[in-house]
Amino acid sequence: MFFAATIAVLVSLGLALVRALLGPTLFDRVLAGNTIGTLAVLTLALIGFVTGRPEFLDIAILYTLLNLIGTIAVLRYFKLSEPVVPAAPEE
Repeated sequence: MFFAATIAVLVSLGLALVRALLGPTLFDRVLAGNTIGTLAVLTLALIGFVTGRPEFLDIAILYTLLNLIGTIAVLRYFKLSEPVVPAAPEE
């Protein structure tokens, strides 16, 4: 059962990595980064469950909060920054 869950997480991680590298827009890349962070949390939870160590769940919760704050910070940065538009040549 855990083998199937591990395979599913790895396949999802590969797809999210492809989306992060080839995403057509910035928001696709941010969403893929958020997905990779969520899959990391899921991996930590699986490891904690398999090994019977609840410390991994505490680390997963902390990483979830960091992932949320990081995603909000990146989106807010790109929302508030003005895009650089090349100036039109004067005639």
